[in-house]
Amino acid sequence: MLLGVVYPLAITGICQIAFPHRANGSLIEKNGVVIGSELIGQNFTKAEYFQPRPSAAGSDGYDATASGGSNLGPTNQKLADRIKASIDKFHKDNPSYTGPIPADLLTTSASGLDPHISPASAEAQTDRVAQARGVSADQIRQLVKEHTEGPDLGVLGESRVNVLKVNLALDERFPKK
Repeated sequence: MLLGVVYPLAITGICQIAFPHRANGSLIEKNGVVIGSELIGQNFTKAEYFQPRPSAAGSDGYDATASGGSNLGPTNQKLADRIKASIDKFHKDNPSYTGPIPADLLTTSASGLDPHISPASAEAQTDRVAQARGVSADQIRQLVKEHTEGPDLGVLGESRVNVLKVNLALDERFPKK
């Protein structure tokens, strides 16, 4: 009773009081409708949006009920084929980008649901997003800069951009014409 009921209820109650947004999944609402979570990646395919990392969660990716990596090793031909397909798709979608493609745009995360991309990945997509929105690339860069999160506690992890949050900001500041 103590460990199976009382303790979980006490911890849930404390979290609901101290951290209600996080305890309820860090959900993002727009006009009273839940449109996603800050913690779960979503697929964006339109040119006017930043696109996330590839996902191996589920048959079509981004399936939270099938979270997990592909478990394909570096010598696995399926992995090589998937990365080649990602490279080809990136070049097709971003023809003006000539630099090296950031690794996080080609590889899946361990969960397959990472909601973030690196600032380099956002930069690689900036020209496409700007062109699709009819604004300058510098305006998009500024928006990305505003939505770049630093390392946790200033030292843990790397800088990152939450794809859902930056795409919502794009819709607010630069609605597609």
